[in-house]
Amino acid sequence: MTTGFTDISALPKLTSLWAESLGDSRICVAVLDGPVDESHDCFNGANINRLPTLVSDSAGNGIMSGHGTHIASVIFGQHSSSMKGIAPGCRGLIVPVFSDTHRGKLSQLDLARAINQAVEAGAHVINISGGQLSQSGEADPILANAVRFCNEQGVLIVAAAGNDACQCLHVPAALPSVLAVGAMNAQGLPIDYSNWGNIYQNQGILAPGENILGAEPGGGIAPRSGTSFATPIVSGIIALLLSIQLVQGEKPNPHAIREAILKSATPCNPTVTEDCRRFLAGSLNISGVYTLIKKGGLTEVSDEQTEEAIIHPSQASGFEAEPTDHIDKLGQLVPSEAIDISLEESALQPSEIGIQAAQATNSESTPTTIQNLGNPMPITSNNLTAVGASSANSSYVVPAGDCGCNGGAVVSSVTPSNAPMSLVFAIGTLGYDFRTEARRDSFKQLMPMVWSDNYLPANTTPQVSSSAIRVPANPYDARQMARYLESNISEAASLIWTLNLELTPIYAIEPQAPFALSIYQYFQDFLAGQVLDKNDDNYIERVSIPAVLTGKTVTLFSGQVVPVIEPLNTRGMYGWKVNALLNEVLNAIKNQNPPPNLTPQQEDEIEYSLKNFLMRIYYDLRNLGQTSAERAQNFASTNIFQYADALVNVLMNQSRSWASSDDPQAVTMQLDSLEVERSPFCRKDSDCWDVRIKFFDPENDRRAKRVLRYTIDVSDIMPVTLGEPRIWDIAN
Repeated sequence: MTTGFTDISALPKLTSLWAESLGDSRICVAVLDGPVDESHDCFNGANINRLPTLVSDSAGNGIMSGHGTHIASVIFGQHSSSMKGIAPGCRGLIVPVFSDTHRGKLSQLDLARAINQAVEAGAHVINISGGQLSQSGEADPILANAVRFCNEQGVLIVAAAGNDACQCLHVPAALPSVLAVGAMNAQGLPIDYSNWGNIYQNQGILAPGENILGAEPGGGIAPRSGTSFATPIVSGIIALLLSIQLVQGEKPNPHAIREAILKSATPCNPTVTEDCRRFLAGSLNISGVYTLIKKGGLTEVSDEQTEEAIIHPSQASGFEAEPTDHIDKLGQLVPSEAIDISLEESALQPSEIGIQAAQATNSESTPTTIQNLGNPMPITSNNLTAVGASSANSSYVVPAGDCGCNGGAVVSSVTPSNAPMSLVFAIGTLGYDFRTEARRDSFKQLMPMVWSDNYLPANTTPQVSSSAIRVPANPYDARQMARYLESNISEAASLIWTLNLELTPIYAIEPQAPFALSIYQYFQDFLAGQVLDKNDDNYIERVSIPAVLTGKTVTLFSGQVVPVIEPLNTRGMYGWKVNALLNEVLNAIKNQNPPPNLTPQQEDEIEYSLKNFLMRIYYDLRNLGQTSAERAQNFASTNIFQYADALVNVLMNQSRSWASSDDPQAVTMQLDSLEVERSPFCRKDSDCWDVRIKFFDPENDRRAKRVLRYTIDVSDIMPVTLGEPRIWDIAN
């Protein structure tokens, strides 16, 4: 430790670890943070690669570039440079998620997207120096699923506990299977601003976080403080220990090392401090972890429970700066390093939503170098509200201090031309956005007035009822837009089409020739179905879109940046006509031989069970359709009715020929879970997943559960099922 600054190369026992390994290139650490200045001399010779993300910024002099460059250098800084990192020999993935332009704010949905991307790219450890305040420690289900996916794949997330100086939680740090990191000073005591909370007592660790030296964009090194900078120290140590496991001939096990870190942590000494809760599970004990690793035989932690919605970087905050940069009024998370908040303010906002980098802006907030929107546009599908509307549950990335001068949609390429094609099979609702205010106004001028009862042109079509009135053209009204495109399908190319989860666009859809016109016709049909009454047989609840990621992004009127996907043809594009599907299954039941003698009450029970099945899939299992497992799950969800007979068997719990019984009792089962796991049997050059759908009897908790299982190959843009479905009972 140099005077006034924390030189990480002086950490106890670190030189002993370096004597065994400086990091193995087979171990990969992903840094989800701001842009990194890879031209800094500390990265000369480093094995690091930047992944394309929604943040296309190049590293500059902005707050987030400083945050990301510093954190990456703590892990990957080469020992031939002025900044010696902890694991310079490991492979690094730079995954920019915090933008200088948007001042570090990130949605939980986009964090989940980046986590999935890091896992797919081979990360063993994911460093997230940021988070979002959460009263319960829960996250949006999509982020929860991404963290769970990491755990299932053996990938460890190391996340900052936050710098709010309170007994409060951040996500993802508080989510199960994550290792949370708080900050301590040179004396080994918790820094005042480092968060603590009940969950952190079991899965949190303190690490040095005061005046940590790291690289600065443009050259030189400087100190920074906060849980943001304690986090990469822990990530780097884990990477070294994984490398040592390889040296020992063992399989790298990040979650076993997580357990070793927690078990070996130096506990709080109650004679030194009055509040041991601030020590979390204890302080980092490199020597103790090393001893456990050398002994071997560590067990892997299992998934504990679910998680929940937006994120910000974690550098500790000074107590005299403006609180408004911490979490904005839309509830977005912002990098803590970019944030100054008062102690009083931090206690007022635990329920806000948003992820931000966690950094400190104390006396070191301006580091001393030691060495050289127009108006928000609503998504108009099924009467959705404006994307820009303020909401505590907003999952949008909203630039702080946006000048509103970039109202048009900007498409930018962020993927290298030689990047592999990434497949998407996503479920959601269809929406649209306008590229500019001029484009919106052009639609308003071209669209005619319509009758209020059928939305047909009022200037050419007679009114249907005497109560009908002429309604002015409104391009935001999805009913009018669907009618207009019905006769003017070429105009569909002038819109930005989006796929939405609830009110949040997750993709922009950009069809290309030669199937563009056919795809736009599908879009018009889907939009027309989405605005129908829910009791209409043609009402569409959700759509499925198989596509490829293009590597481009679109900035919507709201300021949200979304990736662009391209459907290659119309195969697999399907609108879920819920009522028609219900009728199909009921007809399949009635057409069995012998036909069952169902009472109206039993038919109602079956219909309720099917609706419950669909709603659970829509809301509980929603995802981005990005990973192989997600594509398999979504395809299973949308195509379950191709197995109508098998589904009838399960829902009716037909373990015997109940139809011939004197008392034909229809036992209506309910969805318990839908799980996917990689299939042990697969064809060459395929990507096969086994889908297990479990059902239970809600009226008898002692009855065995029923399992419907089949295999899906997701290696092509259009997934396919393999073999026949299998059904069996399991003990409850």
